[in-house]
Amino acid sequence: MIKQKIWIINQYGSLVNTGIGRHRFLCKELANLGYKVSLISARWSHVYEDLAMSAPELEVFEDFKFLRIPAIKYKNAHDKKRILNEFYFAFKLLGIENKLKEKPDYIIYSSPSLIGYLSAYRLAKKYHAKIFFEVRDIWPLTPIQAGGYSPKNPFIRFLQWIEDFAYRKSDQVISLFPYALEHMVEHGMRPDKFIWIPNGIHPTELENAEPLNKNVESVLPKDKFIVGYTGTFGLANNLSSLIEAAKILKQEAEIYFVLVGGGKDKSKLVKMAKNLNNVIFIDPIKNIQIQTMLKKFDVCFVGAKDLPLYKFGTSPNKLSQYMYASKPIIHLIHPKNCECGISIKTDNPKLIAEAIMQLKALNPEERFKMGKIGYDYVIKNLNYTMLSKKLVKKL
Repeated sequence: MIKQKIWIINQYGSLVNTGIGRHRFLCKELANLGYKVSLISARWSHVYEDLAMSAPELEVFEDFKFLRIPAIKYKNAHDKKRILNEFYFAFKLLGIENKLKEKPDYIIYSSPSLIGYLSAYRLAKKYHAKIFFEVRDIWPLTPIQAGGYSPKNPFIRFLQWIEDFAYRKSDQVISLFPYALEHMVEHGMRPDKFIWIPNGIHPTELENAEPLNKNVESVLPKDKFIVGYTGTFGLANNLSSLIEAAKILKQEAEIYFVLVGGGKDKSKLVKMAKNLNNVIFIDPIKNIQIQTMLKKFDVCFVGAKDLPLYKFGTSPNKLSQYMYASKPIIHLIHPKNCECGISIKTDNPKLIAEAIMQLKALNPEERFKMGKIGYDYVIKNLNYTMLSKKLVKKL
């Protein structure tokens, strides 16, 4: 039997040591199901910087191919050269058949970088392959609402045209957001194309967590109630509300806040917390160490800005990681029932502080039971073995 070939194109894809494991695990599981899979990514991006610069152009990893194509370096996510890099990536995509030595049956193109979709669509037509459009961020709506860009900006209008084109022309549309159907239909997608496949976890990977470095371990408070966060320090993560909650609770000697990660807003957050003894910042750690860090926390925090685009739902990697760790979660989003923690309206530090005190008042067994609800849900519904089978049903 000839194996069907799947190309997954994600400009910011990676294999290890970063938080972007979605496509690595989907590729692994699709290969286990009998498909011949290739993951195509740029050699460099602001997400993992020089991680792949010395790696081979093409390698076989966990039974799938990983192709790194040339890229233009830029400083950060907001550097104008990032746009130039996206055009360059799209151009280089047109020559990947010469590298992979095969013709695909399916091409899955993943946002938020939209420009490369035009090349993926052209390749799909050339090889008579089906094309799937995966929406991991709703662009250009995200930079409009979160970044303050005008919908009339010429480049934003160009991205909007690509998004609409992708919804119309794709054979299937994979959404990480459960309630995005209406938006996509409004922009030209047929409703029957919609597939919800959220971010998930790979239990085997999380079970084999590495220990923390000694210098990291040494700064963690001992025998304290820790409210923890791991991930990017960006505007959309709304960590300023967590710092404000720390100010409210500064007299609570048993409560500490540990924020692990880096990003554009880190210096601002450090400045906000400079007079607080209950806030600790830790530089980014390897993704394979995240579960070890989460075991040190009593409560985990997921932040978000109060933006209309969140009505489509959210699917942050950290949320499924927190759930797997069996930790109660304070989730900053529009209020809703959250059985594995407390979900509250964003931009309200007083409510965050109250939620922290409410969870602290529970005994450890009660907090574990709450966290276990999240663990059971993620194992049953958000593991990549199950999610890959859901995708295969649409192939």
